Amino acid sequence: MTDFIQGRIKPEETHHLFSNPTPLKEGEEREAKIFSPEAKSVFEAGRELWKYYHSFNAILSNASLYDIREFFQGRNDKGRMNAKSSDETYTMLIGELRSKLNLLAQKITPKVYEYGFLKE
Repeated sequence: MTDFIQGRIKPEETHHLFSNPTPLKEGEEREAKIFSPEAKSVFEAGRELWKYYHSFNAILSNASLYDIREFFQGRNDKGRMNAKSSDETYTMLIGELRSKLNLLAQKITPKVYEYGFLKE
């Protein structure tokens, strides 16, 4: 990694994550991305948490998951985020989101090694 950062290793091809290497021809459309059921369930669990967060006043309209966690869990006197929340609905929703994320992680773990993102 340090060799690459220092410029000793050059990338073979230049690709951007979301770019399409070939331009579209007239009348041609891009294919829609298809998400797995596990990915859709993570999205839905996150949406439910987001909707619950937005049912309160004095919130951030573009809050990240970290902001939402901070809102419900609060901080201690040292400035660290508390590990738990007294809000039972939030606790249930964040637990559901975490379980869905774990299922998705189990599904993609073999692919991480198969496609060489990590070495075994």
